[in-house]
Amino acid sequence: MKDILPKGLYYKKFFINRQERSDILNYLKTLYPIWENRFSEHHPPPPEDEQRELLRPVYWLGNWQFACLGYYHPPKGYKYRCVYAEPYPKLLRELINRIEFIAKKELPKNYIPEKWHLNTCLINYYGDKIENGKKVDRARVGDHQDFEPGPVASLSLGERAFFQFVAGKSTLGRENVIFEQWLEDSSLQIFAGPKWKDELFHRVQRVEKKRKEIFDLNTKNFETRRINFTFRYVPTEHFHHWKDLPKEDQADTKGYVQELAQHSEFFKKFI
Repeated sequence: MKDILPKGLYYKKFFINRQERSDILNYLKTLYPIWENRFSEHHPPPPEDEQRELLRPVYWLGNWQFACLGYYHPPKGYKYRCVYAEPYPKLLRELINRIEFIAKKELPKNYIPEKWHLNTCLINYYGDKIENGKKVDRARVGDHQDFEPGPVASLSLGERAFFQFVAGKSTLGRENVIFEQWLEDSSLQIFAGPKWKDELFHRVQRVEKKRKEIFDLNTKNFETRRINFTFRYVPTEHFHHWKDLPKEDQADTKGYVQELAQHSEFFKKFI
């Protein structure tokens, strides 16, 4: 019997088959994710914060949102936040078509903006960072919101992750948990609407180690046991070419672009 989820949530345990999973993993072997710092020279940390490395290596498709420039956050935080990035490969475009069909079928119509199209993807690599020969678990992400308009779709590969929706940022443990679920290997999660998307925060509390599957990917000093594709929508008028960024923003991100260009024909054009 199909579990009945609250309005605005959708979950399918086996969204992709074994061949699709294998094809996606082969595609991931062509990518070289990078480590980003949260802040930069021209975008320094606020007084109560300090420079820090992101918990995990990342890769973006469609458009790249560099952490140091601030993530996409309308109505004010949108200009020079989204830089054109590599387009989706054919296999992901086909998955996107299926996901969008499901979203439009399963979700209330007023949850989906008129021009909604999942044109942006953040690929997160969850696992252990190797520091001084020791493994440090980095497989989590704290309370946050995704500010791109419309539904967000999440495709998971590897170890299952414990995912929670919470009422505001909090250090109170479980006291603010509104809904939680395990995101399994090859599963699809979609969340949308004023409650799950706009009001609540979400987080990944932990990622298991039961499958003992470590992905052979291009991650430096990092053992990846879970990969998550988060598909989102950014209005195309908010996309920018990297060379159109202000000079300070170019200076702060040039090192990342140069690193990406070592393995990406798309980013080689930027240099």
